[in-house]
Amino acid sequence: MGIVVIGDVFIDIKGYSIASYIPQGKNVGTIAQIHGGVGRNVVEDIANLELKPTFVGLVDDDAMGEEVIRKLNRHKVDTRYMKKLPNGMGTWLAIFDNNGDVVASVSKRPDHDPVQYILEEKGDEIFKAADSIAIEIDTAREIVKKTFALAEKYQKKVYAMVSNMSIAVERRDFLRKTECFVCNEQEAGILFSEDYSETTPEQMAELLAERVKTARIPKMIVTMGEQGAVYADQEGNYGVRLPMKVDVVDTTGAGDAFFAGVCAGLTYGKNLEEACAIGTRLSSAVICTSENICPRFMPEEFGLILK
Repeated sequence: MGIVVIGDVFIDIKGYSIASYIPQGKNVGTIAQIHGGVGRNVVEDIANLELKPTFVGLVDDDAMGEEVIRKLNRHKVDTRYMKKLPNGMGTWLAIFDNNGDVVASVSKRPDHDPVQYILEEKGDEIFKAADSIAIEIDTAREIVKKTFALAEKYQKKVYAMVSNMSIAVERRDFLRKTECFVCNEQEAGILFSEDYSETTPEQMAELLAERVKTARIPKMIVTMGEQGAVYADQEGNYGVRLPMKVDVVDTTGAGDAFFAGVCAGLTYGKNLEEACAIGTRLSSAVICTSENICPRFMPEEFGLILK
């Protein structure tokens, strides 16, 4: 069963300008269409560490949905708990500048509700065999509620990330039950009602050590883009993980890959600092290409202790 990832599947349509990007102008370039979605990206990143994770999610009941499942199967993802339904997948349309950053985007969200029915029907079977659980904390509340109830029942650790912190701030009760929560510095600012735009990584690490105690979040990691990431836990451990120097092509999926590395590290024997190092390596590999996922690694490269 491995790590169980509960999340969405999107089709990402990306536009890249060949010359310097002209805001509000006509840009000649290339367009790529690839499989995306935070949950789908995370599970494939974990699979690319040869860890054979499981995905709980939805796809469209058409040829594109079938192709998503086939690709995940090729990467040794357990797809038994995926369902094909109308509007099972979302769509994300994005335009990138020459630095690989998104300058405009539009998204169509999928219908989350059927995931709750999967958990009600198969949740005991899934969670009993899981090594750990990964989820977006801002997905449909009933799905999050069911996830934590099953995790508590079977004593499984839950790792969480976020897409919409405005929703997550209303779920502090769930954040306190996570084994580790991962977000970026802007999202951390929303959570703690502070502005970290001028904060150095060293300052951020010290602040985070104080905030996780006040908020009663067991472990937390804040990514800071090209400045790296910082981490802290309830025991007073905190620190900075510096980034790797790479040529950036496309930053999409970097946060997902980082989260996947953290989940894999903490699930399979690594401490918070070591898990951050794995996340940093995976995210650095992603931003060198226009793909949303990291290349293949072997678990032995990171010293992971499989269960």
